[in-house]
Amino acid sequence: MAQIDLTGRRALVTGGAQGLGEGMARALAAAGASVVVADLQDDLGPKVAESLDGRSGFVHLDVTDDDGWAAAVEQAIGILGGLDIVVNNAGVEITSLIVDLDPAAVRKMLDVNLLGTALGIKHAFRAMRPGGASGTGGVVINVASVAATIAFPAISIYSATKSGVDRLTRVAAMESGKLGYGVRVNCIYPGLVPTAMGAGLANDVARLGLFGSPEEAVGAVVELTPSGRLGEVGDMADAVVFLASDAARFINGAGLPVDGGMGM
Repeated sequence: MAQIDLTGRRALVTGGAQGLGEGMARALAAAGASVVVADLQDDLGPKVAESLDGRSGFVHLDVTDDDGWAAAVEQAIGILGGLDIVVNNAGVEITSLIVDLDPAAVRKMLDVNLLGTALGIKHAFRAMRPGGASGTGGVVINVASVAATIAFPAISIYSATKSGVDRLTRVAAMESGKLGYGVRVNCIYPGLVPTAMGAGLANDVARLGLFGSPEEAVGAVVELTPSGRLGEVGDMADAVVFLASDAARFINGAGLPVDGGMGM
């Protein structure tokens, strides 16, 4: 997205060590932003950060840990000299039929996908609002999912958590506006992307007997998608770069489908 210039912007991307998060970190850096990769993966995360253009860094972060968030944001501001963009991308999907739900798996998805995003908004607001450690406003971009808008079998709790991300986004945008924080809050709804998580879902729904094979599951998704293909990491990353930029300056409290029309 060469037409968008994020030079001088400073971003933190959760789950940035692989998959969509890595792609988003790379796209933000390619657009000129300085980027901190935040992740639990202390082996992969620093390597991604070192490969980015310009000033970058890695911070260890468990998104479900409130104190961890406070420390990670403080470290990111120290590395970058401020903070303008937070991308709440970290997430987990555990496939299960409703009749077989495991409460521990449910709690994990609630903690990572919903609580983790909420804490990300909390600490972004605290840093970016007037009087905060960065204090000049900014942008929060949350990663929901097309699962929030469709009824696909075996992902009930994942779908529920991603619907929650949508609601969090809108309420957060309203609070930011009413309280004068100067932070725009939006989310994207990625379609199915053949990352490790996407491939895992295809394998899981086939294993559960919902489709004859992983390939059949993927074919069903493509058939539901007017654009006629799966999503690519770059599709999602470009949407994040757009929402982080001044080109999206009057977009606030919105959810942007990046799903090829699957969820319309």
